[in-house]
Amino acid sequence: MSIIPYERVKLARDNSRPTGVDYIRNIFKGFIELHGDRNYADDHAIVGGIARLNNMPVTVIAIEKGHTAKERTYRNFGAPHPEGYRKALRLMKQAEKFGRPVICFVDTSGGYCGIGAEERGQGQAIAENLMEMSTLCVPIISILIGEGGSGGALALAVADRVWMLQNSVYSVISPEGCASILWKSSSKADAAAASLKLTAEDAKSLGVIERILSEKDIGKKEFYYRIRTLLTEELSELTNDLDLVSKRYDRFRRIGADAIIKE
Repeated sequence: MSIIPYERVKLARDNSRPTGVDYIRNIFKGFIELHGDRNYADDHAIVGGIARLNNMPVTVIAIEKGHTAKERTYRNFGAPHPEGYRKALRLMKQAEKFGRPVICFVDTSGGYCGIGAEERGQGQAIAENLMEMSTLCVPIISILIGEGGSGGALALAVADRVWMLQNSVYSVISPEGCASILWKSSSKADAAAASLKLTAEDAKSLGVIERILSEKDIGKKEFYYRIRTLLTEELSELTNDLDLVSKRYDRFRRIGADAIIKE
């Protein structure tokens, strides 16, 4: 039985889903967390550092929501401040310097839009990530594990390969936000979700992502083993590609090309 788009949104937001830290703990070995953007502060909504994928050194970055109310408050509900995006960029540039692939786990309703975040340059921080990731000379794989909300998600998803979990979503705006704009009422969120084409199947058909990951046994050892295997196989191919940057550019230029309506 197919699941309607808004039900997918609810599944993507479910508190019981594995979060970024869960993926780091269960897929990688020897994770060492690195803190701060060397400019303002350390943002707890983004966790990043170095680890090993089997025997391969990698840089891992995850947007973390937390599970409990206390954890979610500490992580700002997975809504990064600009210093979080700048920390992520610092780690990516460090990865480039030492030749380490970058793996990102994305789960956010969007970048934090508070006054302080705007004063510290939220839009600029996101834009700089988009620009710098587009020319990073090491492989990048981004996996959407829950919500993928707007530029706050895209700031960690300008990658060579973008994957989505079966019940994750990826959209320029939340269904509630879209409904409030179009119909002046968030009660139309289900209709908005259907129009936004935000499911993994929609993203795959539009060329936004390369792979949909099954959620069979989600959170169990077998689930993480499958993802670890896929990452290892994909990186073994990408690390030998001498034309990464131009292919990454072409990848994003192709998105939506088939949807252009000729009059």
